[in-house]
Amino acid sequence: MTTHDHGSDPSASDCADFLEQIVYFIDNELDAADCAVVRAHLDSCNPCLERYDLQRTVKSIVARSCSEAAPDELRQRVLLRIREVQVRITDA
Repeated sequence: MTTHDHGSDPSASDCADFLEQIVYFIDNELDAADCAVVRAHLDSCNPCLERYDLQRTVKSIVARSCSEAAPDELRQRVLLRIREVQVRITDA
């Protein structure tokens, strides 16, 4: 990964590696050394920091939305439909 000076504007190619790493960084899937490099880049690169903030916000909203349970009637209809498909597959 590359870094750029605080005073210069990064090019898209300068930040491409970091943008790919943001999801792994948010999910704590990077080793300590890579985390430190990504953190340092985010501290010095406003466009990447904004992208990181956006990704983190979206992930948080999705996680919060996914914790809601479907109504029981909907769950039963979905389970019935899954069973119907399974029967068709095993009969084929």
